[in-house]
Amino acid sequence: MVIWVTGLSGAGKTELCRALYDLLKPKLAELVMIDGDVIRAAFAHDLGYKENDRMTHVRRIQNIARMLSDQGLVVLASVLYSHPELLTWNRSHIREYFEVYLDASLELVRGRDAKKLYAGADRGEVSDVVGVDIPWHVPAAPDLVIDADAAPPPAALALQVVAAIPRLAQLYKQAVHG
Repeated sequence: MVIWVTGLSGAGKTELCRALYDLLKPKLAELVMIDGDVIRAAFAHDLGYKENDRMTHVRRIQNIARMLSDQGLVVLASVLYSHPELLTWNRSHIREYFEVYLDASLELVRGRDAKKLYAGADRGEVSDVVGVDIPWHVPAAPDLVIDADAAPPPAALALQVVAAIPRLAQLYKQAVHG
């Protein structure tokens, strides 16, 4: 199974995946987390941030996620770029796939801006920022949409995601109620 979490930079993807990991790992030994930034740091030294490079980067993440899922692992994937072609590929090539879209306004992510991407883009110092000069493609058919602007803390969001996935909801219910 792959739980694919997408949204703009600063929407809270990594925080949600960490909260899911912390909640589920004690009950689900086969749970792993892959984060787009971590994969980029480890394997994408040959890529920049232009749209074609982002597509290549996500394809690498897709293949890693599918490979791990095919081995029986449950994969939490935190991924920025959501081109329709990539998400369609996920649905047709990953057996158990659940897509979570963190719908965040540009105002919210600009306010968070931990990586200073948006501020740098505003000053003309940074280019190839998704949602600014690279189009952000809103996922067409996510399994769960979370309004990041009104969202509760990541731990509460993790419970919302678990409740939306029958396999995980059952596992969590059994663990809590013994």
